[in-house]
Amino acid sequence: MDFARSGLSKLLAVRWIGQLNDGVFQSALASFVLFSPERQTNPVAAALAFSVVLLPYSIVGPYVGTLLDRFSRQRIIQFSNYFRAANLIIIALLVSRSSTGALLTLVVLIAFGINRLILAGLSAGLPLVVLKEKLVIANALSVTGGTVGVVLGGGIGIGLKKILDSRISSDHSAGFIVLTAGLGYMLSGLLARRLRRFEIGPRELESTVQEAGWKEMIEGFNILKSHKDSLRGIAATAIQRGGLTSLTMMVLLLERNTYHDSHNPDAGLSGFAAMLTIAGCGIALGAFISPALVRKFGRHLWIRIAMVIATPTLLLYVLWPNVYTLGITAFFLACTGQAVKVTNDALVQTNIADEFRGRVFAFYDMAVNAAIVIGACVAAATLPNSGKSLVLPLLIIGTFGATSWLLLGKTTFAAHSDSTN
Repeated sequence: MDFARSGLSKLLAVRWIGQLNDGVFQSALASFVLFSPERQTNPVAAALAFSVVLLPYSIVGPYVGTLLDRFSRQRIIQFSNYFRAANLIIIALLVSRSSTGALLTLVVLIAFGINRLILAGLSAGLPLVVLKEKLVIANALSVTGGTVGVVLGGGIGIGLKKILDSRISSDHSAGFIVLTAGLGYMLSGLLARRLRRFEIGPRELESTVQEAGWKEMIEGFNILKSHKDSLRGIAATAIQRGGLTSLTMMVLLLERNTYHDSHNPDAGLSGFAAMLTIAGCGIALGAFISPALVRKFGRHLWIRIAMVIATPTLLLYVLWPNVYTLGITAFFLACTGQAVKVTNDALVQTNIADEFRGRVFAFYDMAVNAAIVIGACVAAATLPNSGKSLVLPLLIIGTFGATSWLLLGKTTFAAHSDSTN
């Protein structure tokens, strides 16, 4: 893969810098909302925090897909980053003033909605800057590098907060960190200028926008129905992301209220960050091993294997629940979760023509977001404030197993071509 002679390096720079600052931004929000001494964390509050930043995108998602298939994706990504940077200035001011009302919720929703638009555009444009047979590797670099960037950014944000908290109030330090992330988004927008206007698509532009929004989303869904392996892969990825969200909430509550003194939220935040770091290592491994295992097993079989291979570690936690088995579980579930994601992304990118790819990836994002919200709600319904639960891990083991058996079965989840790379 020749980085110097393709747009891949430029695309990766935009994504990685953007997601690094996602981590910085999200760590500031988490410390402000979930790990503040003045605010107690319970399953309902955590579920609301997950849901409130994701549900609105499911409303605007169809229109996002239309934009990505009608206008220059490079321009959309560039100016969306600029707008997101400006939006974070408002968030920083509100956080500094300890605002937790409707206005803060609204501007945070806008920030996360813009983020999903940018990521969908980058995913849709990726196949235009790499060869088809290199898509799994390219997705491993793109998605995994971005996810690791979020983890690193979270660590940077937490580190900055510890330094700043000794000098200024907790809310002021959170506001300063949000402002720092805003400057990072500005840099991401400047990096997007290095891409040519239509380098990441769309390749063909129609003269008018017709049937925008939900009608075109349905059209994209109908395209997926003719590629049922892609549709099944999207459904499986969404189900897995929902399960991982439930487990993330369990870890958050355990670190906040059980493994550390609930009156010492900084210790809980550090413990949660440590678990995210362990998961980040698993993510990196999942991306590293996937290209070789795709060549050995093919995309479809590898997705099916990765869906269930880590569940024995979850059973290990059920039998011996402690911080060590929790860390092992986080590592292996993150590893296989990333393996499913990068492999299925390549499957969808290969099967779907460029003129529909923006809409399909917007639908993909909507499906994942909806599953994340459902996973958060399931966790809220089953978890106590302590986070201690055997029901939730067993439920997830059963769900992952059923998904692999029923949705990804050998006869129903099969390739339309001989390509496995």
